[in-house]
Amino acid sequence: MNGQGGGRPPLIIGLGGTVRAGSSTERALVCSLRAAEALGAETRLFGGEFLARLPMFDPRTGGPTPEQTELVETIREADGIIVGSPGYHGSISGVVKNALDTLEATAGDELPYFHGRPVGAVVTASGWQAAGTTLSALRAIIHAMRGWPTPFGAALNSTAGLFDDTGACRDPKDAWALTTVAEQVVEFARMRSRT
Repeated sequence: MNGQGGGRPPLIIGLGGTVRAGSSTERALVCSLRAAEALGAETRLFGGEFLARLPMFDPRTGGPTPEQTELVETIREADGIIVGSPGYHGSISGVVKNALDTLEATAGDELPYFHGRPVGAVVTASGWQAAGTTLSALRAIIHAMRGWPTPFGAALNSTAGLFDDTGACRDPKDAWALTTVAEQVVEFARMRSRT
C-alpha cells in the first residue's frame, strides 16, 4: 500500500459488478465512487467490462496476465476499497469471487490482501433475503482478507429498479446508503494515513 504521504488524496478502488457493463451493481459502485470523489478522493473502477476480461485465477499457471497484474498492482496502491456484488443464489457472484481470488497474488506481501484498509460492501439483489445473505458473505470475505469492513454495508433491493436513466438512485434511501459506505471508507482511509 502506498499510503497518503504528502497530503495526496486517498485512492479508493471500486471492484465489482457483473459481466454486463452498466449492471445495477456497477451503477451502485459508480454512485459510491462519485460520493468518494465529492469528499476529495481519487477513484478507479474495476467494473463489468474489466471483470469479463479477467481470466479465471489459477495459481498453477505461469505468470499473471496483464489484467491480473493491473488489478493486483492497483489494489496494492489503494487506501480503501469498495466491493460490489450482485446477490446470486444467496452469495456473491463468481466473477467478483474470481477477482478477489486473484488477490492471492499478494499473499506474500508485507501487507497482503486488504490488510488494515477500510473496505466497503455494496450488494444489489432481487429481494431482501438474497441481499442480506450476500452482504453477510461479502463482509466475511473482507474479514478473511484482513480488511476492515465499514460499519455500514449497503444492501439494495433491485426488484423495483434502482436507477434512473442518468444513473442516479430512484430512492433517496439507496443514495444515502451508497454515500454512507463511501464516507466511511474515505474517513477511515484518512484516519489510517495519520497513524
